[in-house]
Amino acid sequence: MLRFSPTAWAKLLFLRDYGETEVGGFGITASEDLLFVRDLKLVRQVCSWAHVAFEDDSVADLFDEQVDAGLRPEQFGRIWMHTHPGNCPLPSPTDEQTFARVFGQAEWAVMFILARGGKSYARLQMNSGPGASLRIPVEIDYSQSFTGCDHESWESEYLTHVQSHNSKTLFNNQDEDAVDFLENEFRFDLWDETDDLLSQTQRQEKLNDHDD
Repeated sequence: MLRFSPTAWAKLLFLRDYGETEVGGFGITASEDLLFVRDLKLVRQVCSWAHVAFEDDSVADLFDEQVDAGLRPEQFGRIWMHTHPGNCPLPSPTDEQTFARVFGQAEWAVMFILARGGKSYARLQMNSGPGASLRIPVEIDYSQSFTGCDHESWESEYLTHVQSHNSKTLFNNQDEDAVDFLENEFRFDLWDETDDLLSQTQRQEKLNDHDD
């Protein structure tokens, strides 16, 4: 299970909703529980409605800062998280390519996505031994203390690290990543609607059979 402290979750919601684009960062975990996110950190990035690109130098700077603070690499470099402005949290083809390319050599890693509509997606990838890939549940651990919101600090972190491009500019540049994501977004939304309709039909058929 991927768990968030109430403060980390509040910060994630703030960053998700502050702008109109995707935004991404790294989960910072507790030393005794590497799937408990107690904070998250942004790096400098260029974002659009369907794309996040981290600056390599900024990622390196973040990793150096965390090591200097006494954290181990698995506490800050294994949980990749980003948001989707729509309602679908499922990873796009570009998300999958990025996850495989960047985290494919790590012993393990997590891809976490939070959609604007509230749905989330978390997948644990084990790359050592025979390997494994599995969806894991997400929980906000309210047994942990809530240290309060720090909107001013979170806003400053966002404005310092996130450079946004609107959708019009994105499509004028014929960004293939955006096309891939949009096709993926609409396909899964349609599948969800179809699945709901089938479930309703099946329930009605069972009721009709019972009445007969």
